[in-house]
Amino acid sequence: MSNVRQLRDKQPENEKITINLGFVDLGRIDLLVQEGFYSNRSDFIRTAIRNQIDAHADLVKASVERHTMELGLRDYSRADLEALQAAGEVLHVKVVGLARIAPDVSPELARATIGSITVLGALQASAEIKEALADRIR
Repeated sequence: MSNVRQLRDKQPENEKITINLGFVDLGRIDLLVQEGFYSNRSDFIRTAIRNQIDAHADLVKASVERHTMELGLRDYSRADLEALQAAGEVLHVKVVGLARIAPDVSPELARATIGSITVLGALQASAEIKEALADRIR
């Protein structure tokens, strides 16, 4: 089950976050936008975040490897989980990025095949799946 895709500049989906900034920092950002260095505040913030991630790329890579996590977008289809069930195996999801459980996966199949879920980023699954796996999501 190696259908992992790297996420980078053009992400298929985004997660909205909220941050609090001081007025002075916000004013400085607005000044840079006004001067044409960035198209808008979001462009500045995304660029700043990417620069910090790039600056720590080696640390992130080492941590991902140490924790045996998958980096990027990871899809779990009904067929994937049915194959695990048929083999009598249990999946321990460890993803840095986005983990998606297909909408056609039943809560029963998810409980039978997923032993734990650790996602640093976002987990996309139906409310029923999240409820069925609530005790396994870390």
